[in-house]
Amino acid sequence: MLAIDAGNSKTDVALVTADGTVLGTARGGGFRPYLSGADGAIDGLAALVVAAAAEAGLDVSGGQGPLVTHVSACLANADLPVEEREFQQAIAARGWSRTTVVANDTFALLRAGTDAPRGVAVVCGAGINCVGLLPDGRTARFPALGQITGDWGGGGGIALEVMWSSTRAEDGRGEPTALAAAVAEHFGLPSASAVAEAVHLGEVAEGRLHELVPVLFRCAEQGDPTAAQLVERQADEIVALATVALRRLGLLDARADVVLGGGVLAARQPLLMDAVFTRLAATAPLAVPRVVTTPPVVGAALLGLDHLATAHLGGGPAAQSRVRASFAARWEE
Repeated sequence: MLAIDAGNSKTDVALVTADGTVLGTARGGGFRPYLSGADGAIDGLAALVVAAAAEAGLDVSGGQGPLVTHVSACLANADLPVEEREFQQAIAARGWSRTTVVANDTFALLRAGTDAPRGVAVVCGAGINCVGLLPDGRTARFPALGQITGDWGGGGGIALEVMWSSTRAEDGRGEPTALAAAVAEHFGLPSASAVAEAVHLGEVAEGRLHELVPVLFRCAEQGDPTAAQLVERQADEIVALATVALRRLGLLDARADVVLGGGVLAARQPLLMDAVFTRLAATAPLAVPRVVTTPPVVGAALLGLDHLATAHLGGGPAAQSRVRASFAARWEE
């Protein structure tokens, strides 16, 4: 089986046996079909498949037939079911396996944080998304296309809010906030407005604005009201996603895992996590929050093993335990 977790910033590929043994892995850059096109993005996956196979001692250059029985691919930017189907067809056409299943990468986070295909996951990294899953295959999900579909609270959006509040504080349109001086200090420039100008002129890469997320938390911990309000709003958004997904699946009054992951949540900032746990306990008192730092490729592998078990081709609890242990051993190397 091939397990693929392709995020915005990095991609992991693993070659895994039906009993859960990891034979080979490879890591590369992000999966961004909106920049390279679908074929270009999948070409990037293909290079990693070759690398993972090589580590396992397999040569896939001879065209000798499928490399594996199944591909379990969890992809960023496969936000809509129609996009999942399109990527599934494109990956299947590469001939790597007999069967292929593509899902949004948030499903990999969910499966990595649970012992069974049931529960809800909220990912908060550069962006924010939420999915839910029941054992019978029913799902809860959101379009996750950004502001156009009501999304707020990912690191990228939070960084822009920090800049918005900081520059307005400086020019008098907004309330004073310690964020303004902290932003300027972080980038070594005289003011937040100077940071905005540097980004506009290309002197500071726009992607670096994501560095302002820890700045926000630091100012909030020091008692800045504007920063604290942003953290509270972010907690509201995270819990709103989880609560709606639980309700859609009929799990709001049942014991269910709520898996929390992505760079922002995995950092376990106390103010944010305390606010999330408090709000979640109020809306879904039986929910069990779990902050997960396990690489989502583990979840992609577990979803693949679930598929093999359903098809009576392997998988099962022993294989699931082995794949977790096998990845854990690799992390320690």
